[in-house]
Amino acid sequence: MQHHILEREIGGRTLRIETGKIGKLAAGTVIVTYGETVVLASAVTGPARPGLDFFPMTADYREKTYAAGKFPGGFFKREARPTQKEILTMRMIDRPIRPLFPKDFRDEVLLQTMVLAVDQVNDPDILAMIGASAAICVSQLPFNGPIAACRVGLVDDKLVLNPTMAEMEFSTMEMVLAGHADGVNMIEVGAMEVSEEIVAEGIAFGQKAVAEICAMISELKEKVGKAVEWTPPEPRDDLAKAVRSKFGASLRSAREIPGKSDRRTAIKKVQEEAKLEFCPAGQEGSEAEWNAVKEILQGIEKNIVSEMIVNEDKRSDGRCSTDLRKIECEVQVLPRVHGSSLFQRGETQALCITTLGTGRDEQVVDGLSDEYSKKFMLHYNFPPMCVGEVRRLGATSRREIGHGNLAEKALEAILPTPDEFPYTIRLVSEIMESNGSSSMASVCSGCLALMDAGVPIKQPVAGISIGMVRADGKQKLIVDILGEEDFLGLMDFKVAGTQRGITAVQLDLKAHSIDMDTVKETLELARITRRDILKTMLATLRSPRPNTSEHAPRILKIQISPEKIGKVIGPGGKFIKSIEAETGAKVEIDNDGTILVATMDQASGERAIEMIESVTAEVKIGKIYTGRVSGIKDFGAFIEVVPGQDGLCHISELDDGYVKSVEDVVKIGDVVRVKVIQIDDQGRIKLSRKAAAVEDHEGAAETADASA
Repeated sequence: MQHHILEREIGGRTLRIETGKIGKLAAGTVIVTYGETVVLASAVTGPARPGLDFFPMTADYREKTYAAGKFPGGFFKREARPTQKEILTMRMIDRPIRPLFPKDFRDEVLLQTMVLAVDQVNDPDILAMIGASAAICVSQLPFNGPIAACRVGLVDDKLVLNPTMAEMEFSTMEMVLAGHADGVNMIEVGAMEVSEEIVAEGIAFGQKAVAEICAMISELKEKVGKAVEWTPPEPRDDLAKAVRSKFGASLRSAREIPGKSDRRTAIKKVQEEAKLEFCPAGQEGSEAEWNAVKEILQGIEKNIVSEMIVNEDKRSDGRCSTDLRKIECEVQVLPRVHGSSLFQRGETQALCITTLGTGRDEQVVDGLSDEYSKKFMLHYNFPPMCVGEVRRLGATSRREIGHGNLAEKALEAILPTPDEFPYTIRLVSEIMESNGSSSMASVCSGCLALMDAGVPIKQPVAGISIGMVRADGKQKLIVDILGEEDFLGLMDFKVAGTQRGITAVQLDLKAHSIDMDTVKETLELARITRRDILKTMLATLRSPRPNTSEHAPRILKIQISPEKIGKVIGPGGKFIKSIEAETGAKVEIDNDGTILVATMDQASGERAIEMIESVTAEVKIGKIYTGRVSGIKDFGAFIEVVPGQDGLCHISELDDGYVKSVEDVVKIGDVVRVKVIQIDDQGRIKLSRKAAAVEDHEGAAETADASA
């Protein structure tokens, strides 16, 4: 392949795509540069495995720590399993690309993207998406692309194309969208209650850049792209006609059965009958033939579902296109935990549990950028039992990480600030039943679990998924899609938000693209539906509970001068360790002097605060202190009035009469009452035992007179 470079100015910076210099043995390799961030992307392919009934494409993205001049963490000093950021980027690469391959294509495809350099200004994930598309386009793979991607921010109420990492710190919206010259086919949004109009405007704004980058990749393909080396299989029109004639009516009847389990059983029975009819056991090539028959049956199902909805406004479970399934909510479903809720929508059920912790429970994230910690995390689990299946249990799947991230973004916008609520929050969503949009059920259940735990959220959040079908040249949107409507339909458009605006969006599209009119219609339909869901949720729990659970830690807060942090810590951490040992509390100190004391016992927390106050207290002139004698000299005694601060009580101030020797009055270790009579310009404290005695005597006399 010849060496070729293309450059365009995108978002005020130069986007550079280079091919033909590195990685020439892959089917296609490109290097994408934006600023000083560099990503290598490659596409490799292999022959199809016999009998395979799906497209085996793998998208991989890795952030090499050398790209940021860093060593990997851990003992081995080598990159290991992918981080959450890497997995989420893999999903963003896969989702817009996979639908644009021919439906009959079964060859093995591996898309590898790796970050070679990062400038801490431009996020490499967008470059990986662009690079994967460009690598496919210069290869021999059949691909109905190219696609491209961009990020859109909202800084000071203005849309910004590909905002820098610094700008994203102040952005109230993060949108990543992908698509081709004709329209968008993937959207991810996290926002701070942004209106539907601004989200739609951001999509249209980003699509212009996507089209420009697609034109750039198309030009590269024209110059150096390889000829496609794949011939689609001959259509099986006769087989399709026979299957449709024999089993079309049976599938229609099966699809009208309301319950998921019963409907699935009926459809499986039709499939088994079709297999016996067209692929008898022992017949040569029966496995490949069954794959063809199964694909035809799925196509028939898709047509039945689409025609029923478009022409009859009737869905498999009996609902019309705009109907929500029945919703039931419950809180305080588990003892001992800090907050819990159960959210049921039709045959989708999410059990959410909130756990409140301290700063020590924060998740530390170490990637290419500077290390940071998270005070809120949402973990989503999808066990096989929730869909009535048996499968191998292993590591957390990419899907679980992606769904958890979506729900986390949806709820993060309404959390209180650490100043208002200093707890670290972990929310876990356990999916107990699933038949469509369990991620949005996690948002609803998660919101209720936060409220049940006493987290003072700003606004309640709900989420809903909108689908789309087409038949007879017409298109229809459907609310609250079933799992099979997601599989057989063209779109899964998830929208979460409050009554005031959107907090998260995720669009997955099987259709070629979605136009802006459909985007706007979907966002408005989601807004109306979200409002109805919120009414049901708030009927269960109107507002966050006024107090956290008795089983959650109590966090007390005190502010001290930053100059006195060292006194609280003590030499080698001696004093802070003594506080924790004596009280059982956990003490956390910020550089600004904020101290958080976490304990399960209110009294222990208050005792810890007292100990901190004692070592940080300002000694004041005229105040009487009870101190311990720490040293004796010929001229007086040194007395510790507060921990770490001694004052001198001169021999003349020890007693009213003549004092020949200091030790005639006090000895080391004695506890005495002294009054501060002076603090000089060097901070030296002068004390008087006799002045304290006089004042104590006068106070006692006044008390006696009052009693008389």
